[in-house]
Amino acid sequence: MTLAFRITAFLEGVSYLLLLGIGVPLKYLADNDSWVKALGMPHGILFVGYLILAFLINDDQKWSNKTFILVGLASVIPFGTFWVEQKHVK
Repeated sequence: MTLAFRITAFLEGVSYLLLLGIGVPLKYLADNDSWVKALGMPHGILFVGYLILAFLINDDQKWSNKTFILVGLASVIPFGTFWVEQKHVK
């Protein structure tokens, strides 16, 4: 289960960076929302999967409530999931 969380954290982080770094600028600067449409659904699925897996591995990782909340909040901060995966997953 921890491996699944690590993979999902990485993919969620990459999808978020692509969405923010490519999709949003193209939408507003070039009036082209095709990247947002293409990346939005996969990112949403990965985001939900990240949160579900974080909940499922919470006991195995022996996270405190504060750490668990931090892990969840990291999913909305660029590069946050990469940090969580390195610092808080054993």
